Order: sequence, then C-alpha cells, then structure tokens
Amino acid sequence: MKTMKGPGVFLAQFVRDEAPYSTLEGIAGWVANFGYKGVQVPSWDGRVFDLDKAASSKDYCDEVRGTLADKGLEIIEIASYLQGQCLAFHPAYAPGFAAFHPAGLTGSAVTEWATDQLKKSVDASVNLGTTNVSVMSGGLAWPMIYPWPQRPAGLIEEAFTELAARWRSILEYANERGVTFGYELHPGSDLYDGATFEMFLEKVDGNPAACLTYDPSHFLLQQLDYVDFIARYYDRIRAYHVKDAEFRPNGRVGVYGGYQDWAGRAGRFRSLGDGQVDFTRIFSLLTQLGYDGWAILEWECCIKSPEQGAREGAPFISEHIIEATEIAFDDFASGESDRALNRRILGLD
Repeated sequence: MKTMKGPGVFLAQFVRDEAPYSTLEGIAGWVANFGYKGVQVPSWDGRVFDLDKAASSKDYCDEVRGTLADKGLEIIEIASYLQGQCLAFHPAYAPGFAAFHPAGLTGSAVTEWATDQLKKSVDASVNLGTTNVSVMSGGLAWPMIYPWPQRPAGLIEEAFTELAARWRSILEYANERGVTFGYELHPGSDLYDGATFEMFLEKVDGNPAACLTYDPSHFLLQQLDYVDFIARYYDRIRAYHVKDAEFRPNGRVGVYGGYQDWAGRAGRFRSLGDGQVDFTRIFSLLTQLGYDGWAILEWECCIKSPEQGAREGAPFISEHIIEATEIAFDDFASGESDRALNRRILGLD
C-alpha cells in the first residue's frame, strides 16, 4: 500500500479577473495559504497558463514550476477539459460550446483545433514533468442518451467508432511520450460511466494512454456505485477529484432534474462534507489498492462561496488521507516459520 499525495486543488473554478485570482502567482499564494500542496492547472485559461508556450518551451514550464515552488506548491498536471469536449460534439450543442474554442471555427475545423490542443497538452506535460492530462472525451451520441424514440440499430456503435477514430492518433501520440489522458466520466460526453468507458476502450484497442480521472460526484448523481467502480477500474485511475454531491429526489424532481437550475435539482454538487459521498470508503479503498497519486479538490457548490469551499477543502482532504501502514497490526504475535514447520502445523509430516 502507498500513501496518496495531497491536498491538491483544481484552479479552474477559482480563477477570475480580480486579484489575487487573475494570475498564477496570485492564485498560487491564495491556495497555498489554505494548506494546499499541489495544483491542477486549466490549460485553456490564459490568465494562469499559456498552453502554446508550455508545449514549445521547457524554459516557460520551468518558470511555471518555479512560480509554484516559491509558494510551496507542485504542479500536479494540466487539465484540458474544454479541448476534449470540442473534439466531438453533436451539432445541436455547437452554439453552447462555441465559447470553448476560437471564434469562427465550425465543423471539422473545431475538431482539428481540438486535436492540436490535446497534442500540445501532451508536449506541455513532458516539458512540465507531469504524466497525466485530465479531459472529457467529447461525444456525438449524448442527445440519444434516453432510448426514446427507439434508436436505430448500429447508431451508438457508429458514434463510438467515430469518437475512437478522433482520439486514436492523440492517444498514440501520448503513449509514445509516456503521458496518459485521464477521462473524467461526465454527462455531456459519451464516456460517462463504466459501460461507456469499456465501449471506448474496446474501440481504441485498450490503448494504455486511455485512463481515468476519478470523480465520485458524477457517479452519485447517476446513482452508480462509485466504490465498486474503483474496484472494477482501479488500474486505469490516474487522478482523483475529491468532489462532493447529494441526491435528494422528491415528488417533483429526480435524476433528470426537471430543467431546474443547480439549486433546484435533486442531484447537485456540494462543498466537501456537505454532501453524501462516502469519502472514508473511497480513501480507504484507493489506499488499499496502492493509489499514490494526488487527492485534488474540485469545488462546485451552488450554496457555499468558493472562498469557504477552498478554505475548508484542504483540511478535509488532509484528514482523509491515510498514512499507509508498512507493518501488520498483529506482527507482535508472529514467530519464526519455515516450510517444515508449516507442514507440521498442517499435519502433513
């Protein structure tokens, strides 16, 4: 067993235009004051990170690492969620996702841009000395998630074939450079649970670079067993988002949410400790299975302020990290043993 690293924090939800949140140096100092030890950096937000520079310049990446080190922080990894989403989406979502990519791009030009961005994320990771990029997969079939009207035979197969075709060269590029993509299984993407991840893995021939960023909050909102998920897919987990959620259905709203805003939905994200996720079980199982990556706060709460969420998140994670034991609790009762003794105990000699 190994002890995981932390507490870490994903910066995306905290970056905004006013100081100290508008620069890497400023926000690094802010989170360091709360006790965080590492940061996951959004690769799309030019206020804190320049992906083009990072992909082409080791010197720039050294500057980033130095800025963080001055605040007592490490860089955990970069995250390229928006670029992953743009790799594939149904045309119905084009207006909604237009803010995720450069203005004026449409159709295949968006896919080409996203492909380039994801490969640059790999290059940047190599220059930074990190080994995973957290992403969403994007998807073409999400509008057909509910099987009404009846889906034509082969429709989902075709969607996953195309999605895999768009990812294949990117995964190969990453694998050749010792980098993985941690897919966060997320609504709006075609990879949103274990079954869809398995379908994708089959299409990409089990590429070793196709891995997972584990986030139990999305599974709780789906009413999926998020602890059993770890046991099933542990060997692919490369990052862990510590994010809380609650699911409180009533006679008015349930899993689908009734088109309500976040506060009015039955399933909603909460600050750490305010929801229903059993983090004790998660930290225990991940430790037992040898996960030695980072425990990273991702804060998304429709009630509590980001300042309070960040302030409370670091001690919450620290209290849940388990110092993995190197001895057995009953070692005090152990004795000398050899094969002859074992055979005598079994009555074989």
